Amino acid sequence: MKDKPTRIYLSSPHMGRKELEYINRVFESNWIAPLGPEVNGFEKDLAAYTGVKHVAALSSGTAAIHLALIILGVEQDDEVLCSSFTFSGSVNPVLYQKAVPVFIDSEKDTWNMDPGLLEEAIKDRIARGKKPRALILVHLYGMPAKLEELLSLAEQYEIPVIEDAAEALGSSYDGRKLGSFGLMGILSFNGNKIITTSGGGALLSDNPEYVEKARFLATQARDPAPHYQHSHVGYNYRMSNVLAAIGRGQLEVIGDRLEKRREMNRFYRLLLGKIPGIEFLTEPAGRFFSNHWLTSITINPEKTDGITREKVRQHLEKENIETRPLWKPMHLQPVFKDYPAYVNGTSEKLFRNGLCLPSGSNLSSSDKERIVEALTGVFPVH
Repeated sequence: MKDKPTRIYLSSPHMGRKELEYINRVFESNWIAPLGPEVNGFEKDLAAYTGVKHVAALSSGTAAIHLALIILGVEQDDEVLCSSFTFSGSVNPVLYQKAVPVFIDSEKDTWNMDPGLLEEAIKDRIARGKKPRALILVHLYGMPAKLEELLSLAEQYEIPVIEDAAEALGSSYDGRKLGSFGLMGILSFNGNKIITTSGGGALLSDNPEYVEKARFLATQARDPAPHYQHSHVGYNYRMSNVLAAIGRGQLEVIGDRLEKRREMNRFYRLLLGKIPGIEFLTEPAGRFFSNHWLTSITINPEKTDGITREKVRQHLEKENIETRPLWKPMHLQPVFKDYPAYVNGTSEKLFRNGLCLPSGSNLSSSDKERIVEALTGVFPVH
């Protein structure tokens, strides 16, 4: 029996050489605990990289969104505007607060929140007597959203913005790093992200009081006293010193990781770009710079002689190559189906026809050869 080839993952962790140096320093100092000097250092490193003044390193991007909602005073029955075309971690914290997510569909250029639908939703919610308390703005697959239009609407209607840049570290808009545009920004360092701490995230803000409150709440909201005293409900959301050490090593090579992700995007464009029916998520000209965290395509079976997204996915899976359908819109998810949604069909079509391709910065030449061979088995690759 022929041995099964090794798995090619969608986006696996990519360790460098510096991480072990930082981790060894942690072990030698015995800071095997929550918090510590590497957490402080990682926060400073992230602030310097993103251009945001203050950072709280946390256990996940989801935790960061949860804390941001608490800091903004979002409570039961308040409404929060959310992208529908996203990962559920962007929305679940709204339910933690017993608030109401109001879903906004995507526009076709960046696949992110549609400004026209956003304005329609804001006007409609206000007319119903429920002005939204916050807007969670997502940059999908590393692609910047149409920030000028979206932020202008948020400012016009005085709605605070939580900028979910979980997938978009290294991406920028008008030369400014994503995560720096909202009242608070959110990052994720999950194992599949462009850099990773295994699990982790961060809350960013130019407002020092927001970040200080996030740190307080994330460490069980312990009051300043010699004993354990608590006047607020707290959470165990802080990043450990060990994971922060990994993050510091990862952040030193983010420039290389960014270029490798964009190189993978160019690889697929050369391979598939001339095939009728295949379209890529593409940076609009001028202001948009994507980290291309995951290279994503849509497949129109009407133009590909009946070849569907699912046929491609299943064929690559037989070759032990991982791909993934685009996010299933939140307004189609059973857990969110009863909440308000302003839709135009864009995200549903993207989900039906879209596929994320292996995009890791550590894919080898032999991995790429296998991907080419597998895709050639489905498409008449030129």
